[in-house]
Amino acid sequence: MSKSKTIAVISDTHMNQPPGWFLRVYETLLEPADALLHCGDITGPSTYHELLRHPEFHAVLGNCDWDPNLANELHPMLRIDLFGLRIGMAHGWGSRAGVPARVAQAFGEECDLVCFGHTHKRFWSNEFGPMLCNPGSLAEGSLAIITVQPGNPLSCRFVDVDQTV
Repeated sequence: MSKSKTIAVISDTHMNQPPGWFLRVYETLLEPADALLHCGDITGPSTYHELLRHPEFHAVLGNCDWDPNLANELHPMLRIDLFGLRIGMAHGWGSRAGVPARVAQAFGEECDLVCFGHTHKRFWSNEFGPMLCNPGSLAEGSLAIITVQPGNPLSCRFVDVDQTV
């Protein structure tokens, strides 16, 4: 990989039908990314199918993904190789206070980056081993863009999303 790549990370969309603002966010921030990761709680198949339009889309099952179509298609944890990185994905579980440590421990040293959700709070740290990213909740107006540039550490930019139509 010679040039930088971007990974858009979202979580906790909590929407059955994607509203107009979501489609605008998809077109301006998610679609241009080289990869799109969703860390659980999509909640609706219509939103899931919108996200599937991205050619490099990956998602995990969240604790609010009760729809049988999502529950049958998604797994609670996922490991992928992307742009020279070993990436772990999970929604998270248990008390929100301990989620970063639990997801880091679940993936261990085998991942360079672990993306998770559940807490609805932005998080970017390697305090527990691998670099951890929680984009916050898209339903509450937050997402993350991670830049992967050869020879440089990963960087993360949190984006406040305008939810007006």
